[in-house]
Amino acid sequence: MSTVTEAASDTPTPRYRPSQRVLHWLMAIVVISALVIGLYCSYLEQGTALRRALLDVHKSLGMTALVLIAIRLPLRFSFGEPANRPPLGTFIHYAARCTHILLYVLMILMPLAGYTTSAAGGHDLPWFGFFQWPDFLPLDKPLEKTAAQIHEYGAYCLYAILSLHVLAALWHHLFLRDGVLRRML
Repeated sequence: MSTVTEAASDTPTPRYRPSQRVLHWLMAIVVISALVIGLYCSYLEQGTALRRALLDVHKSLGMTALVLIAIRLPLRFSFGEPANRPPLGTFIHYAARCTHILLYVLMILMPLAGYTTSAAGGHDLPWFGFFQWPDFLPLDKPLEKTAAQIHEYGAYCLYAILSLHVLAALWHHLFLRDGVLRRML
């Protein structure tokens, strides 16, 4: 009887296309950086120059993530995903699918909620000091507050789902040795 390790080593691991892999890892860097900076800013005193500067970087990273996801999703729908060899079990397959859907939803929701918070609050919408994003919303403090709450709780969800995603990838790579992580490397 063949083990998962033997089966994985008998056939080459199908991989995502290079464009998909580059976007995945670029988004990983952008999203994790935005999360770390956002969390750090939550501990800084409001109104300080450091907090304002870091929030400008955080906003820039968030809008970058939104642009990248707008490129990534059509590629994902066009090219699909490579087959898993060996195939994943039903539970693992659906758990992975749900996790990926939640990640995509959060990677869209978080920048939109952040944009709405800034725009409705009358705050700057910079992109790394090169330009300001257009402000399509009128000043609206209740909307700003609601969007800020969505952004805050969305961040908690993103911490959890992203951690689950990373731990699952490591579990597949280190323990199951089934090639799931190698598809994206």
